[in-house]
Amino acid sequence: MTTSMTGFSAHSLNLDHASVNIDLRSVNQRYLELHFRLADELRPLEPQLRELINQRLARGKVECRISLLPVSADSLDNGLSPAILERLAHWQDEVLQRLPHSTRLSVNEVLRWPGAVQTAALSPDVLNEAVLAGVRTTLDELVESRQREGAKLKQHILDRLGAAEAQVAGLQPLLPALIAAQRDKLTERLRDALGDAGHERMAQEIALAAQKADIDEEISRLTTHFAEVRRVLDQKNAIGKRLDFLMQELHREANTLGSKSVAVETSRVSLELKVLIEQMREQVQNIE
Repeated sequence: MTTSMTGFSAHSLNLDHASVNIDLRSVNQRYLELHFRLADELRPLEPQLRELINQRLARGKVECRISLLPVSADSLDNGLSPAILERLAHWQDEVLQRLPHSTRLSVNEVLRWPGAVQTAALSPDVLNEAVLAGVRTTLDELVESRQREGAKLKQHILDRLGAAEAQVAGLQPLLPALIAAQRDKLTERLRDALGDAGHERMAQEIALAAQKADIDEEISRLTTHFAEVRRVLDQKNAIGKRLDFLMQELHREANTLGSKSVAVETSRVSLELKVLIEQMREQVQNIE
């Protein structure tokens, strides 16, 4: 499947004591370039995150953002610490035995005692496992996003490719007549310049001109490259670099076709081909 290098996906995790927001976005790049913006607690995960992305993506500039937001203590009902309460009760009894006139602890003082209200934190191992699972899900969505965009790019290229093939196919039947007209025109010019005595020189010049104007090889190469573009577009692996090379070859053949032009029709086809090839090349730059 043709895959674009442009895509975006986001995923949120609601854990017991924190929420995690994961963003993955990618744009076109010659190679795979990874950038991470991670919460401090998640920085040790970067090597594993890098490996996960490397396994799924081949090209593109990818930015991975993961933020960690602790849930407010006010929204958590963790209860009181039995150990702390027992310790406070024991200390209070001892104090009252020795200082009978001392004031007992109030409820507010107990609740404000360090550790009295349980604030259980999320285990680092549990957090890391949840984040890695979330990144896998987000990465799946990013790949699907890039594939949807890639399908559109493929269709765009196929449309222009079909138009380019039609231009070449329409030119081929005209070639014999165009070459004959060019030969007759050149023969008349040489006859005016050399007279009837220059038959041998005339034949040499006509043969040389015909050789320079022969575009069969360019037509054949264009047709071959068109077929190769279609074949590559049906491959499942990363194809962007291969397509970019083929666009360069197509452009070179279209240029050569124009330089050998002996008629308006050939020049027009060369120009149309260059426009279509450039349109394809612009889209190829976004393909993985």
